Amino acid sequence: MTTSRLATLGRDEPSLLPLAQRLLSLAESGLPAMLLPGQEAFAFTMAGTKAPDGSWSLERRGTSTRYAAITALGVRHLSEDRQRVVLAGRTAQEFTGSLVESLPSVTNLGDAALIAWAAAETGHPKLSDALAGVEALDDHDRPQYTVEAAWVLSALAAARDSADVERPLAAARDRLLRARIGNGPLFPHATGPGLVPWYRAHVSCFADQTYPLQALARAHAGGDGDPEALAASEACAARLCELQGEGGQWWWHYDARTGGVVEGYPVYSVHQHAMAPTALFDLADAGGSDFGASIRKGLRWMTDVPELAGHPAAHEPLIVDGLNVTWRKVYRGDPKKAVRAARGLSTRAVPGLRLKPLDRVYRPLSVDHECRPYELGWMLYAWQGGRI
Repeated sequence: MTTSRLATLGRDEPSLLPLAQRLLSLAESGLPAMLLPGQEAFAFTMAGTKAPDGSWSLERRGTSTRYAAITALGVRHLSEDRQRVVLAGRTAQEFTGSLVESLPSVTNLGDAALIAWAAAETGHPKLSDALAGVEALDDHDRPQYTVEAAWVLSALAAARDSADVERPLAAARDRLLRARIGNGPLFPHATGPGLVPWYRAHVSCFADQTYPLQALARAHAGGDGDPEALAASEACAARLCELQGEGGQWWWHYDARTGGVVEGYPVYSVHQHAMAPTALFDLADAGGSDFGASIRKGLRWMTDVPELAGHPAAHEPLIVDGLNVTWRKVYRGDPKKAVRAARGLSTRAVPGLRLKPLDRVYRPLSVDHECRPYELGWMLYAWQGGRI
């Protein structure tokens, strides 16, 4: 199905359109195998194992409520018949209904927020129950993880046309805006002190940026507009794009105080093909800047991975059509994430300190052979949105 986002990609960089279409086909084909048989849940991950003859097999491991909700958000953009193929005979709304029914046993704010977001976007008649589940878990007097706080705001923004959510929406919006350190454009890992150890309280990840910038853009797009929220979203997006790697990499860890990169690796496939696109698309749709060039640059990384050039791993694609997966990330393979820890500690004392010898000792030459349902769910959400 043609969407405005795919059409724009085909217009601006025609050579990338087949790649996007290939990824979307892979997502639709791969998600049914991630659905746990006879359950209203998706696996936490699909782990790949390579046999001596070079063949690969996948094993479902764990279960995840939040990944199920994200999948519902993405699948709901498909036609009804295609939704039923992915979700074992159910529509995205019907599948979301089972998630709403599970809310009494949900104890995580992020999981509840994603379920409410899916209920709002699928038009589920029990949206009020889903919103009540979020309210029961959300304590605005205590700090929350930034990602989960952002999902709360996105859920409330999505529910605006169906429920009276202006009071909690304003509180969720203010919480995100207050979380920033000084006048910096980036967001910390938590909305207040207490959840993160002091020595790494300045370190935030890519998700801590994309979900707030998306949520604030969506908050502006509804109601009477919110220029302050849009400006914060715009500033965050502009800084992320300024820091983007020459090969299109969206880096992993940032210094929320200075707006710099703490440690670039791992580079995650989901950031390249889904999370950055959906956040930046939503910003543009809300009236913000068009960061399409950065989206395209990031997408190109999926088949042109500079980290692996000249290395035996260069012959291993990150997109595996036969398995219907995208391998999860390219990473350093350093023991106990030593580089990340060293740079987190060093930048706490000296902002911007890089410890460059670590790049030579621990090169990013490893590929993580996993794929998680939310990666494919967000991919559908990013590129199947904005229908013509």
